Amino acid sequence: MFKAVAGFVHRARMFFYSVMLLGYRCLGCNGQLSMVTEGKCKCDSCGEELDPTVIFQRCLKCGGTPILRIRRYRCKDCGKEITSRFLFDGLIFNAEYFKAKMAESRQRKKALKERVKQMLAECRSEALPLEYADLDAIPGLLNALNSLTKSLSESFEIESRDEFNLKHYEEHIQAYIQSFPVSLDEIPPLSEENVRKDRIWRFIAVIFLAHYGIVNLLQDGQDILVMKHEANRERQDLFGESEESDGVRGSVGRVEAW
Repeated sequence: MFKAVAGFVHRARMFFYSVMLLGYRCLGCNGQLSMVTEGKCKCDSCGEELDPTVIFQRCLKCGGTPILRIRRYRCKDCGKEITSRFLFDGLIFNAEYFKAKMAESRQRKKALKERVKQMLAECRSEALPLEYADLDAIPGLLNALNSLTKSLSESFEIESRDEFNLKHYEEHIQAYIQSFPVSLDEIPPLSEENVRKDRIWRFIAVIFLAHYGIVNLLQDGQDILVMKHEANRERQDLFGESEESDGVRGSVGRVEAW
């Protein structure tokens, strides 16, 4: 079912792009345009890439040119928000902005690590010599200690904790994350019985994935955004295909505010 839905979404996306680019041609060579990713199309003849929203769309209020501001288009002249006609999923992400933010985050993390190392080096105390503990010095001490732990395994029952499958949740999240930030709440739950508990488990899973360096976490107000780590990305996820996890930036194992 998942593969069938993913295939349908891919075909719908391609059809949407072909319809929206119908009648528009390359400004350089008048060649046919094809969408390669959200917010970017490419000429089939000369290979020139362009943002169709910026090139072909204008502000309805003043006729100004759109510019990309982080995640939305705004009019360059009057500042009015512009809804792009060329976006299938409704959002676009300024890659340069997020790249700069992640570079700043990595630099802060590196500087913090160096400060902590310096503080630990300054606070390090000298070695404390300890005398050898001779358990035989007190008659009967070893037997008394052994008797305390003799039936320890029989006194406690191990409670099963297999209800939460971390690996299952990690694989589920990696199937939905993209090379641009995706809200944690946009990732569908694995269990419909307890939605609140499922969201907690999804959050735990993304924390582990961030610790492994597979994803990056960002904070947008009250939302947690998840995206592939740039060091692991091999190619852009153009039309919603699932691929191995990567990302763009961020402090591994913690949420960064941006």
